[in-house]
Amino acid sequence: MTDSQSESVPRGAETKAAPVRLQTVVYSATLAIMIGWVLHIGASVLVPMVLALMLSYVVAGVSRMIGTIPVVGKLIPPSLRYLASALLIGYVMFQMVILFTANMLAFAARAPEFQGQLLSMIQSAATYFGFAKELTWETLRRDVLGQVNLQSLLRSGLFSSAALLGGLIFVLLNVIFMLLERRSFDRKLDAISTDPDRVALTRNIITDINARVGRYLAVKTMINIVLGLVCLVIMLAFGLEFAMLWAIVIAFLNYIPYIGSWIGVILPATLAVVQFGQFDTVLMLVLALSAAQFFLGNIVEPQVMGTSLDLSPYAILISLTVWTSLWGIPGAIVSVPITAVLVIVLSGFPEARPIAVLLSKTGQMQARPKPGQTL
Repeated sequence: MTDSQSESVPRGAETKAAPVRLQTVVYSATLAIMIGWVLHIGASVLVPMVLALMLSYVVAGVSRMIGTIPVVGKLIPPSLRYLASALLIGYVMFQMVILFTANMLAFAARAPEFQGQLLSMIQSAATYFGFAKELTWETLRRDVLGQVNLQSLLRSGLFSSAALLGGLIFVLLNVIFMLLERRSFDRKLDAISTDPDRVALTRNIITDINARVGRYLAVKTMINIVLGLVCLVIMLAFGLEFAMLWAIVIAFLNYIPYIGSWIGVILPATLAVVQFGQFDTVLMLVLALSAAQFFLGNIVEPQVMGTSLDLSPYAILISLTVWTSLWGIPGAIVSVPITAVLVIVLSGFPEARPIAVLLSKTGQMQARPKPGQTL
């Protein structure tokens, strides 16, 4: 580059650009930390609201299914369909909580027996491999495993079940009020701005969220129910105790991406080891449960759901980590829908669209629905 060309480049612009970029990074990091802090300290309020929003999508899906019933479905008013769907889902959830609590009580009563059998099996395995002669193994067995009070842990889980029942009531109340807001939501949406383009963009984003996230939650819920029933039949066929408890746990854990299905197999397999004490029986049970998880999760679910969310697997993993650290198990359950909403919102703005592309699986964002479409 000649001296005349170098002089034509403004040196002041280069020196000012770097501080501006650094300032943007600092502001963005500070904003992310503040948002994370608010989400963490407000978990007791925000989690029920997010769960209620998810449940409202399921209610809407069930309402549409009622509307497709031949002859009768079209005669039922939409408000009555929503009410019937909410009552049906609320009743099912209450019954599941009652079944879960009853099975937890029975399991807690037999916890010392299971714990003793497990310790005996560990000691037998240690003796077989020649570890029991060492003092370190005896110390480990006595001071670590022997001090674990499984019964007290399960009792604390029962208190959590009672809190879950109270939280369920609060969530259902939120669902009812959210469904009531649907009637006036369109009018409010039209009044938020005098710019028709801005209103149309907002409406399209909300329509896209309703269509894609609503379909995901409805399909995922149906698959989880089927998975729970299939696993229940498998465990009853093997004679596994507390099969109903594990079926409910498996159905709920399947909402958690990647690790939920594995945990859903490990938990009943652990009890099977204690109950049966036979490697071949436990192995057959694990294979049967894994086959059900694989068939429904990797064959049926993709065929039914398609690419409605189009999320990158790595983005889902990062989202799972972040939301689990913020909200625990509820955060793990809602991590995928929240990420999907984030991608849809970011894709609606040209400045943020590159982030949405990076978070997507294919990099090809779906076209926006036309204004005026509803869920």
